[in-house]
Amino acid sequence: MDDAVDGIIERWGAVRPDLDTAPIGVVVRIFRAARLLDQGVKEYFEAHGLEAWEYDVLTTLLRAGGGGTLRMSDLAGAAMISPAALTNRVDRLVAKGLVTRATDPENRRLVRTTLTEEGRRIADGLIGGHIANELALIDGLTPAEQATLAKLLRKLLLSLDDRA
Repeated sequence: MDDAVDGIIERWGAVRPDLDTAPIGVVVRIFRAARLLDQGVKEYFEAHGLEAWEYDVLTTLLRAGGGGTLRMSDLAGAAMISPAALTNRVDRLVAKGLVTRATDPENRRLVRTTLTEEGRRIADGLIGGHIANELALIDGLTPAEQATLAKLLRKLLLSLDDRA
């Protein structure tokens, strides 16, 4: 069975038969899969009154342990967003009562962001459903295929310098 990318590759083959279109089969499929997976994740969170980025910040704090507190610089790195974008997002989460932000008492140049009890309740309460939703999104693959794909994607990410 052909997917949309097969059609793209076929058309390039007709227009530019001199090109090696093999990378399109990988890169464009990853882009398309990412968009479709992102859409499925966003729909789950929208059904629970959140945006996916809100949940990402909340769970980043929850995973941090230590009372759900991180310095803004550490939170930006863990959430893979710029400090400016994070400031805007944290402002919005503070307004919703899901996190607090305070100057570090030991170093006033540092700002710490902490989950509120409500933020913790929401993040902790949705994780099971979120994982079930992710499982449903990749249900077209067997567990063995999922493990193989995860291993290959890890190898690709490491080759692109995506490190913990």
